[in-house]
Amino acid sequence: MAEIPIIIWKEEVEHLLHYKDLIPRLEVALEKFSRKDSAEVIQPVRSSVPLPKYNGFLLTMPAYMEHEGILCTKMVCFYKRNNDSTLPSTQATVLLFDPECGNVKAVMDGQVITAMRTAAVSAISAKLLMSSEAQVLTILGTGHQALSHYNVFTEMFTFKEVRVWSRSEERAGRFSLSLRGPVTVCSSVEEAVRGADVIVTVTRATEPVLFGRWVKPGAHVAVGACRPDWRELDDDLMKEAVVYVDSKEGAATESGDVILSGAEVFAELGEVLIGTRPAHREKTTVFKSLGMAVQDAVSAKLVFDQWKTKDSQR
Repeated sequence: MAEIPIIIWKEEVEHLLHYKDLIPRLEVALEKFSRKDSAEVIQPVRSSVPLPKYNGFLLTMPAYMEHEGILCTKMVCFYKRNNDSTLPSTQATVLLFDPECGNVKAVMDGQVITAMRTAAVSAISAKLLMSSEAQVLTILGTGHQALSHYNVFTEMFTFKEVRVWSRSEERAGRFSLSLRGPVTVCSSVEEAVRGADVIVTVTRATEPVLFGRWVKPGAHVAVGACRPDWRELDDDLMKEAVVYVDSKEGAATESGDVILSGAEVFAELGEVLIGTRPAHREKTTVFKSLGMAVQDAVSAKLVFDQWKTKDSQR
């Protein structure tokens, strides 16, 4: 008889999940995904259910990694909220299954997993693609993803300056005070990105906020919009930069930054990790991140394993 699933709430996920453990597992997952071996990873393109009454949509993101014995799915709701809304813009839950029996082993908060694995993969892209002399980090946006990106980028790299921009000066001020280090709050996107070596765009914009004419040659840009009809990056930037993605298939169907600009995708990040495609550090690069179910799967397995270790020590 299957055991009752454990429930791991947000606070415990935060306690159990650490970038130093997560990043190596995500690098392996990206490599396995890009090898296109169904014996390693089965990950269909995520499905979307529109929620027109609430100006949102539900995504389901399943993945199976046979050799690791990981069967997982994430369900996440996205909403386009008004600036004065007190409701969350995302809610996510992750289910981890026993692949042999089919029962649910764990139900866990997906907000922390989504924020941390997205930021961790962006940091992997920067490790591979940003200039070795990078000194200035800019973050556009002040939500959960902005915080997770600040945390992992300042943990992994050393920058002389960190800049932040938000549409709301009040939110930008609150965000800057919540961080563990000094940041410069900028009044415009142009001011924030001029001369920046690494630019993280996590604004949930539906129209471009970052323009190629503002981006210095050789800069690295990460993330971008997550829907086929949304975009954060303009045509000039997308067409002039070398574009890397987590999944070519996903980018072709879900990335508005890629689809609407007509930009050519150069490589998947996993292809760089396994050495079949080069990392063009000397050029302006964009890592168009959509997030993948396999990233959630390895993150959830790590949380579950850490929970079991902690539970056995009680």
